[in-house]
Amino acid sequence: MKKILLLLAAAFIGTAAYAQHLGTEYRLKKVVEVPGRQGIAADKDYFYVSDTRGLYKFDRNWNLVKKRVQTKDKNGKFIDPLFQQPEKANHFGDIDVHNGRIYTGNEYFNLGRGHNISVDIYDANTFEYIESIPWRAESGQVEVSGVAVDRERNLVWLSDWVDSRYVYAYSLETKQYYTKVQCRPEPYWCQGIFIADGKMLLAADDGESTYHIADNVYVMDITGAPYTGLVDGTEPQKKSPWEVETDKAGKVVKRTGKIAGGAMGGRVELFREMIDFRRAGEIEGLCIDPVTDDLLVLNNRGTQIILGMSQGPFAEEGYTKEIHEVYIYEKIK
Repeated sequence: MKKILLLLAAAFIGTAAYAQHLGTEYRLKKVVEVPGRQGIAADKDYFYVSDTRGLYKFDRNWNLVKKRVQTKDKNGKFIDPLFQQPEKANHFGDIDVHNGRIYTGNEYFNLGRGHNISVDIYDANTFEYIESIPWRAESGQVEVSGVAVDRERNLVWLSDWVDSRYVYAYSLETKQYYTKVQCRPEPYWCQGIFIADGKMLLAADDGESTYHIADNVYVMDITGAPYTGLVDGTEPQKKSPWEVETDKAGKVVKRTGKIAGGAMGGRVELFREMIDFRRAGEIEGLCIDPVTDDLLVLNNRGTQIILGMSQGPFAEEGYTKEIHEVYIYEKIK
């Protein structure tokens, strides 16, 4: 019995040693240039970076050990397609890694709109596709900019860059839509999310690269978000997230079917203004290192961003391309 208790204690200590915890104050430790512009994730052995159409894996010293990038040959045929439907997807967002699996949100993104959303899961060792969690448009979500695993509640949460009023949760057990939380006030143009200690970090592309205005990271308590699911109901038919359809008489057109069953309100607070980026650009994914508790934030700089898409370098500042960097912040307290 004593031996069993010792083994259980050792297992508990080992698990606790790699639990991610939020701090309240961070200091910049170093900056690492990476080949991807979208997301950052970490487990006890590796760092993972997502590009728009690629996945990269680094050891703890930031040496590249594996990559997989979707490209086309000269005839337009997909080479090693990462997406399950490569003709309907062109964009990875922020990612997370948990229990040997990489969680990705992907879609067809163009000029500020997302289509054909899918949550796909890959093996963290091989980068091979495992399975998908089906997205439900009835939830109200219209884009997926990032995913985060809620390790305490066995949920995966999705952010929405187009309409950042809500974040959305799906059950990892049932693979079904679970609930959503309203972000109050809204951290518009949310790019990446991460969850620790019952709180969600949100990286918001709410600065302005053209004017050198810094982006921000926010925090929101999501403790106790209840299951609401989808229910039968009626709601306005929308032409866009901000415009409803009307008939010839000018009355609102409604649809009947499955709709979101409810939501919880969440209070959003400023966590960190990213004034120490080398240049204001486009903030992307973020995570907490499970080994060191460092805060890792990915930022792109050097190009003008319009509707979420790079429009070319700031040549007058000497840039010839976009630069992708992971900022590593040491937790002070």
